[in-house]
Amino acid sequence: MTKWLLAAGVLMPLYSAQATQDPEAVYNRVCGACHSGQLPMAPERGDQEAWTPRLAKGMGTLVQHVTQGFKAMPPRGLCMDCSAEDYQAIILWMSASKPGP
Repeated sequence: MTKWLLAAGVLMPLYSAQATQDPEAVYNRVCGACHSGQLPMAPERGDQEAWTPRLAKGMGTLVQHVTQGFKAMPPRGLCMDCSAEDYQAIILWMSASKPGP
């Protein structure tokens, strides 16, 4: 019984871990509604001037802001199926420089 519980304890996190979603797909589905220029406080994708001070606060703080809500950001950024890993990937994708035309 002890070996079974130990094995279950080791394997359980593997089953509960959610694969990271495609950041661009999540942005298009949820984030773009606010982060594509409609809300002046929401930093737009690729806006280095807006993202630099936010990134300086650390990824943990940014993920916490998204998860709990911060200022005009609604809790979970309205992405109810996003994990912390998804939020990190989306933040990194949004804060990267926009590709050229």
